[in-house]
Amino acid sequence: MSENLSNYAGYNLFTKSLDDLPQAPKIVINTINQYSFCMAEKEAEFKNALLESEVLLPDGVGIVAAVRLQNGDKINKISGSDLHYHLLNKLNQEYGSCFYLGSTETTLKKIKEKIALEYPNIRVSYYSPPFKATFSDEDNANMVFQVNQFKPDALFVGMTAPKQEKWAIAHKQQLDAKVIGSIGAVFDFYAGTVNRPANFWVNLRCEWFGRLLNEPQRMWKRYLYYGPIFVYTLLKYKIKY
Repeated sequence: MSENLSNYAGYNLFTKSLDDLPQAPKIVINTINQYSFCMAEKEAEFKNALLESEVLLPDGVGIVAAVRLQNGDKINKISGSDLHYHLLNKLNQEYGSCFYLGSTETTLKKIKEKIALEYPNIRVSYYSPPFKATFSDEDNANMVFQVNQFKPDALFVGMTAPKQEKWAIAHKQQLDAKVIGSIGAVFDFYAGTVNRPANFWVNLRCEWFGRLLNEPQRMWKRYLYYGPIFVYTLLKYKIKY
């Protein structure tokens, strides 16, 4: 086991500084939280996508608590937002490029405009795929084409879980990008189309509660329904192992 990893329920979680991300020609970075953990317990394809990630970030206090309960490891939450800002700072220093795949034209345009102001050395492009439950072969081919004609250093995928994680793993070999990161809601947070919970909640390690307050209709099931399921699963793994 690498010193940068902590294992929980078969998932190798990245636990060190993002400066220590592995060096490889191409890596897929996904995140896991209590909601995605529960979803992966029910869907093998999604679970495989998480397991096949070169880097899996512990994006949630529930996962952090589960690791500590299971094996005593004290790890820190690393969110999709943390990854996003880390890569933007790195790309800005290196005069690199990034591509945003997902969300709406309006959100993507706001992201590009904001990056031009905050990270002027980064070249940016984007593509908004069709909004549908399942992409056709033609859709997928066009998405890969849009990315590859730009050849970004970093590809950010924002199509919500579990679609984005499965898509990133399924098309990894076809994509001409060095880092492929599934960051979901970060698109809207960065663009300002959805407010990220205030630092008050983040510092209390209750960002989930802030998101629930901001978007109760969309988030209630994720936290109020899947929260107890996650606790049950956590205890089940503790007893089993």
